[in-house]
Amino acid sequence: MFENLNWWEIGALLLLALLIFGERLPKVLGDGLRMLRGLRAMAQNATSDLSRELGTDIQLEDLHPKAFIRKHLLSEEDEQALRKPLQSLFDDVKQDLNGVKTDLDGVKSNLNETASDLKSVGKSSAPAEVPQAPRPAQRFDLDAT
Repeated sequence: MFENLNWWEIGALLLLALLIFGERLPKVLGDGLRMLRGLRAMAQNATSDLSRELGTDIQLEDLHPKAFIRKHLLSEEDEQALRKPLQSLFDDVKQDLNGVKTDLDGVKSNLNETASDLKSVGKSSAPAEVPQAPRPAQRFDLDAT
């Protein structure tokens, strides 16, 4: 829950909570923990009621619609039959992407060779001056300063 906060930020949040709630902080923390325990108990009761109604053992992870269908409605043969066309499509796309990657690696190596050839040509001859575009005159507002 707090994996993206470092210790300094957590300390600052605790200090802020202490400043906001003051002497009521222990009561606020107790109420928050009591609420969490109540929510956990409600979730456990709901899963046990659902398990009893459906006649199977259900965990909280099983309540996700995909996991529920996969575990309770589809047999392994049905699941494999559903996956087979998608797996062949996935393999085709993967093969095409590997071909594109190979082509891009070839282009990259050609560019590296061309760049090294240009560097070697540039070192052997005198450096040519590159014309630069004229800069526009800077205008200052004397009244603004």
